[in-house]
Amino acid sequence: MNEYFTVENEEGERIDKFLAGELEEKSRSYIQKLIKDGYVKINGKTVKPSYRLILGDRAEVVLPETADVDILPENIPLDILYEDRDIIIVNKPKQMVVHPAPGHETGTLVNALMYHCGDELSGIGGNRRPGIVHRIDMDTTGSLVVCKNDMSHQSLSLQLKEHSINRVYEAVVHGNIKEDFGVINAPVGRHPVDRKRMSTHSKNGRTAVTHYEVLKRSGNYTYIRCRLETGRTHQIRVHMASIGHPIVGDIVYGPKKCPFPGLIGQSLHAKILGIIHPSTGEYLEVEAPLPSYFLELLKKIS
Repeated sequence: MNEYFTVENEEGERIDKFLAGELEEKSRSYIQKLIKDGYVKINGKTVKPSYRLILGDRAEVVLPETADVDILPENIPLDILYEDRDIIIVNKPKQMVVHPAPGHETGTLVNALMYHCGDELSGIGGNRRPGIVHRIDMDTTGSLVVCKNDMSHQSLSLQLKEHSINRVYEAVVHGNIKEDFGVINAPVGRHPVDRKRMSTHSKNGRTAVTHYEVLKRSGNYTYIRCRLETGRTHQIRVHMASIGHPIVGDIVYGPKKCPFPGLIGQSLHAKILGIIHPSTGEYLEVEAPLPSYFLELLKKIS
């Protein structure tokens, strides 16, 4: 699996630091090993981990495939918001992991998609992530687009990199936000101590911007809408916690005990997804209705 990155405003930064930010799932030490082993090229040439980037540099990263695994199709119901020969957009439920990973080998969205789509999934994502161009967390619900061929995968990957995909989320957060609108511009990167968490205080943090607006204030809680300008891992969760308003139910970045018994995970829903269709070139927007857990929470805080 090859990944490509172009240096736009990171001139002077070390290549290993740059790639550790772009490939957020990979540690910096892993990136350094890839570079030393020749899996990373700048403008077609291998470099050292200490190489300093120049504006316009094009980085190519070859991510070695893991050992082949058998991902079995599973007859898991899908809530399909849109589907054609190029893409499928689904409304992902809570407690569903997007693709197989250690501890979650079955019951994932990929298992369900393989049953529904058969062989009609792009191969760019590799054997564990066929068709997957972006993800949302296991306990985040809502709209997610999956690619059925490599052409659509490349198109959507470019849109993601250019931040041109319209992604609007809704959430319930702790506290009463005073401002009607706000912008959080704080870099997000791997937590310096806990590798499973993200942080706005990471040395390798990448630019991250979240726009939010208040939909309703209810005592100690606020119902908000967020629009992603960038798409870092856990971005909304980290950003809202950074300004003192963690998402209700998020025990990773907020209170360790959820104030609403029965609520599993963060109350965060990917409501609107807007893309340029890879074949028609026209804007396509879908909306995932609020799930029952979210509607019940809104009643409880009203």
